[in-house]
Amino acid sequence: MSLSQEVELLKKIPLFANIETSKLKLLAFTSERMSFRGGDVLFEEGEVGTAAFIIMEGEAEVMINTANGPRVIARVGTNDVVGEIAILCDVPRTATVRAVSPLTTLVITKDLFFRLVTEFPQMAVEIMRVLAQRLDRTNKALALAKEGGERGGGG
Repeated sequence: MSLSQEVELLKKIPLFANIETSKLKLLAFTSERMSFRGGDVLFEEGEVGTAAFIIMEGEAEVMINTANGPRVIARVGTNDVVGEIAILCDVPRTATVRAVSPLTTLVITKDLFFRLVTEFPQMAVEIMRVLAQRLDRTNKALALAKEGGERGGGG
């Protein structure tokens, strides 16, 4: 993928939509590209997060460890960002992300990510939106799981 194609892809991601093209070129140029095969793990729940991943091509699943083993809680694909929670909050990775298909990512280091957020406050607003949407989905999933558990009568 060429630098100009990467910039066009970045423009489609709400997180980067309001960033000037010259800054997106710099972001694409300074970020590492990583490819994964289906089944490869991008990162594991509990690891220290040092970078976020922008999915440029392919699909991955987000999994959490439960008492009954790993559980897929989401699927992500082109234009999605994963791994940002650990670098934003300085907490261990909250989930494992595994490639479902061949995956191409752009890796943004913690330092670069924070520099962008500082320079472009609109990016911080978009991050809050994305995280709020995830929290809403999680709350709904927990409510459904609780409802199913109560109806099942088991405990």
